[in-house]
Amino acid sequence: MYATVLHEYGPPENLRYERVPDPVPGPGQVRIEVRAAGVHLIETVMRAGLSIDMAPPPPELPAVFGGEVAGTVESVGPDVDPAWLGTRVVVGASSPGGYAELAVAEVSALHRIPGDLGFEAAVAMVVTGTTALELLDVAQLTPADTVLVTSAAGGVGQLVVQYARDLGATVIGAAGGPDKVEMVRALGVDLAVDYNQPHWEKTVGDRVVTAVLDGVGGDKGRAAFELIADGGRYVTIGNASQGDFTPDPARAVTTTNALMVLLSRRAESPAFTIRALAAAAEGKLVPAVQAFPLAEAAAAHAALENRATSGKVVLVP
Repeated sequence: MYATVLHEYGPPENLRYERVPDPVPGPGQVRIEVRAAGVHLIETVMRAGLSIDMAPPPPELPAVFGGEVAGTVESVGPDVDPAWLGTRVVVGASSPGGYAELAVAEVSALHRIPGDLGFEAAVAMVVTGTTALELLDVAQLTPADTVLVTSAAGGVGQLVVQYARDLGATVIGAAGGPDKVEMVRALGVDLAVDYNQPHWEKTVGDRVVTAVLDGVGGDKGRAAFELIADGGRYVTIGNASQGDFTPDPARAVTTTNALMVLLSRRAESPAFTIRALAAAAEGKLVPAVQAFPLAEAAAAHAALENRATSGKVVLVP
């Protein structure tokens, strides 16, 4: 089979598309014919050989990344029910190796893809969709909220915007650059703003922001925080900028790092995954996907690092 392999830590171009031996499913495992593999920002950090908080350590080399996989079960390991053969499945928490034509996964981690949901959408929802629903559970938005979502054009951000809009809240979506702002506007927000513009926060006008779901951090997170009315809440749902920002504790604003809350709730994640996949299959949540050929995984990593993507990045063999 073909896979994208990392032999040396460093820049994206160190990812090489090459032929490797087919993986063999062991006890309790299945082998999946990969139709879509998710790419995560953390994998770009691991590829560079760096270590950061809340990220796995760099892998032993050579390595094939990709724990988020959707496809069809084409063989099973010893003691696995052969009824799995031919089943459309998605997995988001199993062995790496998804940047390939074939991947092995634990049968205990599999989710059946519901209805007619496509492979790319399924792999977008299995982690990104699950995370979005978990973050929203922490945020506890209501129809009375005026919510500002930063990084609103991202994979999680777009789902958060859709949920808040359908809930009936007033939604302000912030993103970087005209193209991404137009994408956010197309989601039906009440206001779309470009946070790459100077003093972007002033475009919010007289709207009283009661909640910020911040996926950017840094200076943009600080500007968003300053828009919150007393009694409002600031919920951290990401840190795309990798910038430092500590909310002012003197403000009458409730601050929550939802990402840290999620780490303590990992046992609840499978239930959220089932909800996320069902919501996508029913058309209640529509994940945005940006697909790259498996052979162009290096380009996918470069685009992610340069924040030149929108929605969930996936590789397609």
